[in-house]
Amino acid sequence: MAINRYSHFQEGMEAHNVDLLALIPSPTFFYLSGLDFHLMERPIVGFFSPRRQPLLVVPELERERAGTSSFECEVLTYGESDASREAAFSQAVEKIKGLSTKVSIEPLRMRAFEMQLLEHANPEWVFTNAEVLLRELRIQKDDVEIESIRRAVIVAEDALRQTLPQIHSGMSERELASELTIQLLKAGSEPDLPFNPIVASGPNSALPHATPTDRQLETGDLLIIDWGARHNGYISDITRTFAIGEIDPELLQIAEIVALANDSGREAVSPGTPCGRVDKAAREVIDAAGFGEYFVHRTGHGIGLEAHEPPNIRAGEELILSPGMTFTVEPGIYLPDHGGVRIEDDIVVTQSGAESLTTLPRQLEILG
Repeated sequence: MAINRYSHFQEGMEAHNVDLLALIPSPTFFYLSGLDFHLMERPIVGFFSPRRQPLLVVPELERERAGTSSFECEVLTYGESDASREAAFSQAVEKIKGLSTKVSIEPLRMRAFEMQLLEHANPEWVFTNAEVLLRELRIQKDDVEIESIRRAVIVAEDALRQTLPQIHSGMSERELASELTIQLLKAGSEPDLPFNPIVASGPNSALPHATPTDRQLETGDLLIIDWGARHNGYISDITRTFAIGEIDPELLQIAEIVALANDSGREAVSPGTPCGRVDKAAREVIDAAGFGEYFVHRTGHGIGLEAHEPPNIRAGEELILSPGMTFTVEPGIYLPDHGGVRIEDDIVVTQSGAESLTTLPRQLEILG
């Protein structure tokens, strides 16, 4: 699969007039090579070009992993000394400097550490932004990628089902988040979760990106749970909102409105539709109900190897949806100091419309 991806990538580089790309360990690095290195104090840089075999510079301790991979590449290694590292990067430059005077990078991923090493190795290089090329490369998922996301959804939903019976008044947000994390691992998620679960109760549920606290669940609370799993590197990202016992009528009202907004957003997804139209479909429901000022974020974001990647489902976004794009639809209403509701589903654009990979009920469920 990596070979096919790399051939497609080389075609994209030529179309965008990119002769040389430098990547450090990242989702794109994994996407192209299948190699999953982690960032550390020992730099790892891959050089990619349509005109030569990929070249990787790695520490000696990663030689075997890089050399025995099915991804065909040339590998240069270095030892623990600074001199050894500088020599390896100088050798790499000698091998590739004739390809281009411009080196494209991922601006959201490249660290200053590696940038300084590259600048020192070849002061003549000019660095350019590869964002458009890489977005086009990864934004449409193939069947294998979609199946991995689907499996990540199944794992996440199974984990929540195992967690729900244990939720009760008096349980803290931290305790609930910890139990959900355990269940995610038991259900089969890779240990590197896409993000730490968000568990927000009562007034904390009015904070879209709340972190779990020692606050204990109380009768009358809204409870937002935002969680995900990872399978073969690909992630799921789901949110459901619950009630702890009977809740205030206004909170019940916003739960019903958000469910309708979620329905409207999902129904608006189809190939050929601008991303902004999906946002508009969800937002109009909340605006019409008089709660527009309390919907404070975009309707969704892309998912894949990262929890946030293109496409962006936001107002004014003109990017056209096409089959294979995967993203969330997650409208919300957040009443300060009172409570909030968010319902988030994972969507894939099909040839004729869309499919929700998430299957859990969206209507407010009362717990405890």
